Amino acid sequence: MSMNFYVSPEQLMQDRAEFARKGISRGRAVAVLRYAGGIVMVADNHSTTLNKVSEIYDRIGFAAVGRYNEFEALRIAGIRHADLRGYAYDRRDVTGRSLAGAYSQQLGGAFSGAEKPFEVELIVAELGESGEGDVIYRISYDGVITEEDDLAVIGGDAERITAQLRGGLDPQASLGEALARAREALSSSSLEVAVLERGTARRRVFRRLTADEVARG
Repeated sequence: MSMNFYVSPEQLMQDRAEFARKGISRGRAVAVLRYAGGIVMVADNHSTTLNKVSEIYDRIGFAAVGRYNEFEALRIAGIRHADLRGYAYDRRDVTGRSLAGAYSQQLGGAFSGAEKPFEVELIVAELGESGEGDVIYRISYDGVITEEDDLAVIGGDAERITAQLRGGLDPQASLGEALARAREALSSSSLEVAVLERGTARRRVFRRLTADEVARG
């Protein structure tokens, strides 16, 4: 006769959290921070084909660490969510807050009810008309949303990188200065970098920096 082993709900949640954290900690870090001209997203990424930072909508960027197939599926779902909301209502109704909420529901539902939780952490960044309107949301594997002020870091060694970047952090620094600080904190020469640029005539403000631009810093 088979025996059923009881696991308390608290222990089950702890095990699922530990499982997700282990997967995320193996991912190379991503830092998202404000600078004078907008928001810069910097990923330690040795791949030239798989992106960790991307565009979601006109003024919204996306960054992720963890299992690539999982966060790529979430990225695509976010684009569809934004497109449908913008089409059904108005493009101005597509906000970083609404997108972060949608991701929170999906991650939280998987954490509490699916066969396994997502092994990912996400950042949703939205560029405001001025610096005061910029928003950066960090969404954890269990769906918890944290609204950050000027900086968010996810992935392996995130605490150390966050502490290093916060020391002397200046949201009014130039892009070159912000990129130099991120490069030093991430301790990597293989960087994927994109910006949400303010003051352009483009409706879509996302721009991916070339390797030469990143090297020049």
